[in-house]
Formats: sequence, C-alpha cells, structure tokens
Amino acid sequence: MKHRKRSPWAWIPTLYFAEGLPYVIVMTVAAIMYKRLGVSNAQIALYTGWLYLPWVIKPFWSPFVDLLKTKRWWIFSMQLLIGAGLGGVAFLLPVPFFFQSTLAVFWLIAFGSATHDIAADGFYMLALNDAEQSFFVGIRSTFYRFATITGQGLLIIFAGALESATGLPPLRFEVQSSHTRPTETPHQPPTFNPSEDRETAFLVYPETLVLHTGHISVDSLNRILHFAITNNRAHHFISGDPIHKSSPSSDGTTGNAGLVAVRLSHPPQEEKEVILHTGLLRGDISISLIHGERITFTSENWDKPAYFVLQLDAQLKDETKTGFRGTSGNIKQAWSITFFVLAGLVILLSLYHRFILPRPASDRTFGSQTVKNILREFGTTFTAFFRKKHILLAISFMLSYRLGEALLVKMASLFLLDPRESGGLGLTTGQVGMTYGTFGIIALVAGGIIGGIAISRQGLSYWLWPMALSITLPNLAYIYLSFFQPDNLLYINLAVSIEQFGYGFGFTAYMLYLIYFSDGEHKTAHYAFSTGIMALGMMLPGMFAGWLQEQTGYPYFFLTVIACSLPTLAIIPFMRIDKTFGRKRYPPFREER
Repeated sequence: MKHRKRSPWAWIPTLYFAEGLPYVIVMTVAAIMYKRLGVSNAQIALYTGWLYLPWVIKPFWSPFVDLLKTKRWWIFSMQLLIGAGLGGVAFLLPVPFFFQSTLAVFWLIAFGSATHDIAADGFYMLALNDAEQSFFVGIRSTFYRFATITGQGLLIIFAGALESATGLPPLRFEVQSSHTRPTETPHQPPTFNPSEDRETAFLVYPETLVLHTGHISVDSLNRILHFAITNNRAHHFISGDPIHKSSPSSDGTTGNAGLVAVRLSHPPQEEKEVILHTGLLRGDISISLIHGERITFTSENWDKPAYFVLQLDAQLKDETKTGFRGTSGNIKQAWSITFFVLAGLVILLSLYHRFILPRPASDRTFGSQTVKNILREFGTTFTAFFRKKHILLAISFMLSYRLGEALLVKMASLFLLDPRESGGLGLTTGQVGMTYGTFGIIALVAGGIIGGIAISRQGLSYWLWPMALSITLPNLAYIYLSFFQPDNLLYINLAVSIEQFGYGFGFTAYMLYLIYFSDGEHKTAHYAFSTGIMALGMMLPGMFAGWLQEQTGYPYFFLTVIACSLPTLAIIPFMRIDKTFGRKRYPPFREER
C-alpha cells in the first residue's frame, strides 16, 4: 500500500513553536506576572533564576529519553504535561499562597520543557534525512523565535488588555523631552480640581510632563526620588524599600527627571484596594518610569497625591515623547484567564502532534528494561559519547567556534549604550532596542534561513569554511564602530545588521555539525551532550568579557574578538566530515512504499 511521507512543513514549525513557548513563559513571562502581582524584585530574581536549572542539567537525564519510550511519545506526553501545568498555574493564581504554589508548578513545567527539548531535537534527527535537516535548521530557529516574540509580546499585551477590561478606566499621561522648554518645578504638590464625576477615576497632573534634555546631578535625582518615596511610603501607597541605582556619567551627572502626581476622584469601597500598575504605552523607551510602577489606593489615602518619577536617558538628545498607561483591573483574574488560554493552546498543539508527527522506523523503544539494564545503558551512553572518533577535536571545535561571539554578545549592547567619552556610541535605550529588536533580528533570521538552504544544496563540508568566516569576519563592523564612533544611525544599524546576518548564517554550520557528530545509536542523548558543551563554551568566556573590555578598551576588545576565530580556523583543516552530509540528493518529500 502506498502512502506519502508527511511533509516536514506540517510539523516542524508547530513543533519548534511548542518548544520555545514554555521556555519563554518560565524564563520571562513568569517574572513579569509576579511583578504585576506585587512580588518583590529580590524574590522574583532569586526564585525564578533557579528555574533555568533544568535546561542546564538536561544532558544528565537525556539517556533515559533515548532508552524509554519513543521520542514521539515523549513529545506528546511532555506537551500534555506542560499544558496541564499551565492550567494548574491558572487555577492556583487566585489562592492566597499563589507564589509558592505556582512556583512549584513552574518547576514542573521547566523540567517538562527541558525533556521536550531533548525529545524534539532527537525526533528532528530521526524523522528527517541529512538534506532535510540542513534545509529546515533555519526554519525551526525562526519558529522558535516566533514563540519568544509571542510570549514576550503578544501574551503580555493580551494579559494587559484583560487587566484594563476588569478595572477603572486606564490612567494616561505623556512625558516629552525638549531642548528649550524648562522642566516644571517638581516638588510642589499639585492642586486637583474637585471632581463632579459620579464614576471613580484617576486624576493625574500634569497630563503632559516636559523634561529638558539637559543633565542634572545625581544628588538632584536622589532628592526627587527621596521626595516621591517618602510621600508614597508615608501615605501607604507603597510598601517595602524601593531601590533605584542611577548611572552617572563621568562628570557626576545623569538624565533629567521629574514628577507626575495621581489620586482618585472618589474613595473605593471600605476594605477594598485599588492597585494601579503603570508602564510604557507607546513611544521612545529612552524615557522611563523609575518609581511608582505599583501604587495602592485605599479609603484612607484616596484623596492624597501619589507620585511617579520619570527620567530621561542620559544619552537622549532628541525631542521626543513617550506615553504611559496605568491599569487597575483584577490582575489575578486577568493572568488566570491568560494561562487558561495558554494551557488550551499547548494541549491543542499536543493533540495536533499526536496525529501529524510522522512515525520514523528508527524512533523505537529498546523493549522491556529492568532498573539494572537502564543504569547500565545510561553509563554506556555517557561513555559512548566520549569514545567517539576524534572526540577531542570535536570538543575543541564545539568550544572554540563561538568563542568570539561569547565575548561579543555580552558587550555589544553595552558598547552601543556607553557614552562616547568611555569609548561607546552613546545611543539611547530606545535606539539600541530598535537596532537589535528590529533590524538585528530580521538580519539574524534571514541569515539562518539562507544558511539552511545553502547547506541543503552543497553540504556541510562545502560550507564549513565560509560559515566559520561568516560568524567572525562581520565582527569587523564593531572594530569600525569602535575606532571611528560614527553618530549616523544608518551606519550603526547597517553594521549591526551585517554582524547579525553573518552570525545567523555561520551558526547554521555549527548546529548541523552538532547533529552530524551526534549521529549514531544514542543520537538524542549525544546531541544533548553536544548542546551542553556549546552552552559551556558560551558561559565561560562571557564571564570574563567585562573584565577584558575594561582592561583593553573597546577597540582592542573587538580586535580580540576577531582573534578568537584563529583556534577554529586552525582546527577545521583536520576535521573530517562526510561530503554528502546535508546535501540535497533527491526530492525531500518523495513517496515511500
């Protein structure tokens, strides 16, 4: 009986979207949610930081994924587990001990997601031939990034819309930077006109705050902060001890700052709280809210002004404006609904994959296993990896290929932000966000996709040299930027885009090599080991990047980044890669008998 092979287009995009979504939820969305629910920054940083551990140690249980059940079974089961966990978070948010209980569930989701990563990457290698693996390596990375954008962007927008729909009309105000208009005197409490509105609403003054682009001393900023914090704490608008660390320039000054005041028009119900969360709505992120993100109104303090502190980026020279919005809805309910929707989405993806994922013959179990056999096979899997042919050469390549990038990725944004007198480019936060978040990511994704297509046509062996140079030579753009320090944003965006495209294009060869080297009886576990070595190669150099830059300055730091390509270029001539690996040798979606 004839049947068609399942097109990889039917499952690779959704599989890697499903792989990226729980990761971004655990690592990013959880922290934002806890912040909205009033958990302190210290607790958020401490407890959510540990959630990364399952991805760090996943190589240690990857052999069990190889030994027990099929990769297809693991994918379906982990997606169901993750969906159930997201539903559990939704159920637990309304309870008084929500922080401890949801944190425990996030741990479960993290372990499920790390296990899903092992199974999905293993399945990718089993279900596709060499040419298909090469072609789709950029596609899978693209949809993983779509999941990241969905979690960090669309999901937060959705939760914010639900918050707005369940509370008072949103508070809105603007902050403008100006070269000519002076900053309003910030320390005089505003006089609000009595409100005759029957509905409770927020009253804000001024509705448009103008801040001069000139700098102020750090002492002046601290006086403004002290005034706002003292007032807000005295009237019980805030609790705890908010801390703000300013970043002065070399002359002891910082960006200008000012105050905006807010109060309620009518008292809330007895023993009821109105919690106002305020953040960026639109505009230039070089204007930021540095105090007053969460303010609590009660029947005791509703008629007194609470204060926000707004500050300009010290590098901001242009006239621009930024809108802020405050919402006061039922935050627990909004996030509970959001996680119910997420749970439904992941469960639907699991059901879709239950039917759409192909059933490759090589994806099989090892029969009934006793505990003794499992432990023996576990040890065999570990030792088999380190007994692979040319293992020392392979590990050297894995550790050195991204050596320069490991240094660059830690310092590139700081270089763009640092003032010119310190050797940087003096860009604002908003400009850096535009450079990396728009132009950079487009170039990165394009490089990955084109790299996958290129290898599928002529093989990994053919493209290894060009891609190794591609991941390094575009860093010359940073040498140009550091020596000449251009102020034209077009040149800066072009230089960053070239480097990001080169990285996306060159990284394709690295990922394909990990797949190539992991091939064999335990390819799923061995791929997890390889990615663990990859993570180590990024972590260790990154720890010393800041120290190295401080010792050498930016121009010689970026020259060092270029020099870090030499070990890889010295290793490549000794590497032996099958010239046919990754090459498209036949139509990928052929009929099978």
